[in-house]
Amino acid sequence: MSIQPRILPRPDLARLGVHYRRIPVLSIGRDIYLDSRLILQKLEDLAQDGPHFTPDASPESKILSRLFETLVMDAGLVRYVVIILLASSPALSNSVFLKDRMDLIGDTIPLNEEALMAARPEAINEVKNIIALLETTLLADGREWIMNTKTPSLADIEMSWPLHWVFTTPGCFAENEISSKVFPQVFGWVERLQAMVSAREAQLSRPRELSGEEAAEQIVASAYNESPSQEQNNSSDLQQGQLVELWPTDTGSRHKTLGRLIGLNSKELTVETIGDMSVRVHAPRHGFKVAAYNEK
Repeated sequence: MSIQPRILPRPDLARLGVHYRRIPVLSIGRDIYLDSRLILQKLEDLAQDGPHFTPDASPESKILSRLFETLVMDAGLVRYVVIILLASSPALSNSVFLKDRMDLIGDTIPLNEEALMAARPEAINEVKNIIALLETTLLADGREWIMNTKTPSLADIEMSWPLHWVFTTPGCFAENEISSKVFPQVFGWVERLQAMVSAREAQLSRPRELSGEEAAEQIVASAYNESPSQEQNNSSDLQQGQLVELWPTDTGSRHKTLGRLIGLNSKELTVETIGDMSVRVHAPRHGFKVAAYNEK
């Protein structure tokens, strides 16, 4: 484990040729995985012989899990949560933090106090509507987990993390607006999941913390975790081995990772960074873009 600073620069990642803007990232051997969705999938693959989340076995649970992912990332839940958090944050007066977040978010969210406070009521209403939907449908029957499983599934993680983020940040909501009194089923579900995570965490030894230099050296000295997958009919005119740039399409899109394309399929893309400390960087196909590098 190597703790990274909240704001740029992050030289530990840059020395590996990784210019992805968001954290955390996951290293398994010499492969680096971007985006929490892909990270969770890869960790689940590693945990098949040990404790892991309940798999989405039925067609209904698989489609619901995918819809939750879309609701959270594409339909605006995270954006509304970020507006609420920023409008309630004293960090707005920190010019260094504000400049960093403007670089991350770009024009997608207004980053001044007046504009955020103006956007806050709509954001609260949108988040409240999503919470109310969960309260009156899937969680209305008192089930413990969102798919009515015996233990949590990845769908519980997908849907709960932005709610946990905003529920546990003081000052975001009025008590009569969004609280455990108004939405007992949703708050109970989020608290149950956190309690389970905390209990499991208490059973584990704390991972050894490495400096950035130590982590980079350990990563590049390791074997690759997997062979990249290349589909012949991938609807792209990019060629294997071509120099490309990789970046997310939502936030942090100004920061692009340069490398050679070595894997591309319908779900995942892989580039190998350039330099003495090269690694293979994996990202989901959805929410990321890869394009030929044009030297200017």
